[in-house]
Amino acid sequence: MQRRFLHLSLLAGMLTVSGFVSAQTKWDLPAAYPATNFHSVNLTQFAADVDKATAGKLKITVHANASLFKAPEIKRAVQGGQAQAGEILLTAFQNEWQPFGTDGLPFLADSFDESMKLYKAQKPVLEKKLAEQGMMLLYSVAWPPQGIYSKKPINSAADLKGIKWRAYSPSTSRIAELVGAQPVTVQAAEFSQALATGVVESTMTSGATGVDSKLYEHLKYYYDVQAWLPKNAVIANKKAFDALDKPTQDALLKAAAEAETRGWTESRKVNTSTLETLKANGMTVTPPSPQLKTDMKKVGDVMLKEWLEKSGSEGKTIVDAYQKR
Repeated sequence: MQRRFLHLSLLAGMLTVSGFVSAQTKWDLPAAYPATNFHSVNLTQFAADVDKATAGKLKITVHANASLFKAPEIKRAVQGGQAQAGEILLTAFQNEWQPFGTDGLPFLADSFDESMKLYKAQKPVLEKKLAEQGMMLLYSVAWPPQGIYSKKPINSAADLKGIKWRAYSPSTSRIAELVGAQPVTVQAAEFSQALATGVVESTMTSGATGVDSKLYEHLKYYYDVQAWLPKNAVIANKKAFDALDKPTQDALLKAAAEAETRGWTESRKVNTSTLETLKANGMTVTPPSPQLKTDMKKVGDVMLKEWLEKSGSEGKTIVDAYQKR
């Protein structure tokens, strides 16, 4: 009798445990940037907010610094259900679908306010495309404005001719081609090593990436051209989202909206603080010369024309909506 009671107690315990496990949903969220990057910090806060709002029903584990999937693999992992959510750099997927590269067009939107206007114009088209691919947009946050890093002084586009230029998206590769530089594709996680070994000697990126990758250890100049503000997007697998109950879905979307607002605010702060950090570590931080700005604007005009030809009616819809705002 005692043995039977013990057996029933163990069975009840097992049922309780299995009931708890089935009631708790776990999501993996791969990201490409270091855990200390402001995007990653924001993701971690987002996951904590979801955990708290759902009383632990939905637990999201953030895998920073490309530790679960490399940057180019994250979108496919979410689409295929290998990860329930993920953070991607939209411009990196421009070759797949041109409007993913909207915010990588030089000088189309060159400030935080303009970038937000562009996001609002791009968002309906972006959400429609992600839905077609079995995904949804949770939130998106802009990087600080992009500038040019170099080992040597750059006074005009001619000074970039032949330079080994780190590219990380179709648009950054195209800029290199248009100014006569040599594009070399290097992802964020391998950037420091590429600089140390001389694989690259120049790039176009934000002050935030400059600090993350300690570019001041290898490069001497930063030209604050404020060319564009590319966005990271946090996306989710639609089936995984649909499997959640309504209160959990609502909590997730609320936390995402808060993360978006927080992220944009933080990006502005990071832009100021990271440029100060670059200066403090001996880097020359300066506005571009009038000639360099003129040259880069011409590059932007060429790329916008090319992009509108490739992106068709969807691209025109976005640009028209942006210019009307």
